[in-house]
Amino acid sequence: MARLQADASSALWVPVTRSFGFKGRRHRKAAIRMLMQQASGSTGVQTGGKVFAWLISQAAPAMMRKADGRVLVWMWKDDPGLVVAMAQLQVATPQMRTARAMMPMEYDDTVSFRNPHLGEGEKLVMKVPKDTTKPPFATYTWDLGTHIVILTAVGADRERFGTVDGSLDDLARTLRVVDDLTVDENNVLRLDPS
Repeated sequence: MARLQADASSALWVPVTRSFGFKGRRHRKAAIRMLMQQASGSTGVQTGGKVFAWLISQAAPAMMRKADGRVLVWMWKDDPGLVVAMAQLQVATPQMRTARAMMPMEYDDTVSFRNPHLGEGEKLVMKVPKDTTKPPFATYTWDLGTHIVILTAVGADRERFGTVDGSLDDLARTLRVVDDLTVDENNVLRLDPS
């Protein structure tokens, strides 16, 4: 099964994906709050209040573990409210391709971004989104044919969001897809990306 790996610097990023219980609780809550704030601006998405956010924060580690490497999340270590980064590995279905093609025109302002493992991709930075209720964000996307890799970074502060551009680029360059191949009934061959 294909899954994501990345080498996020432990000096800059705190992994939220595998944090359970009280370990990483503050970072997990901040990550969920920021991601829900961005999602609440999306068409057709409704989020609840503080109780809903708390319930999601308790269930998030189990949901991410169930995603089994298809979702990775990090928070900025020095200031959990500054930026959250979420990487996703999604199957490239016709419906997903249609939804991506129908995105608003401002999403066409991408620049090329190269990852040594994933190849040529796209980067979009929206420091001041048209919808002023939405936070600033950056999106990195790679189309691998059968899968699409997306790294989304959401910030809380428009003035300071640009200060992490270089660190986000570094994180995006470490993303890779790994896969397990079954050799026989008892052995699994793990292939690192080439």
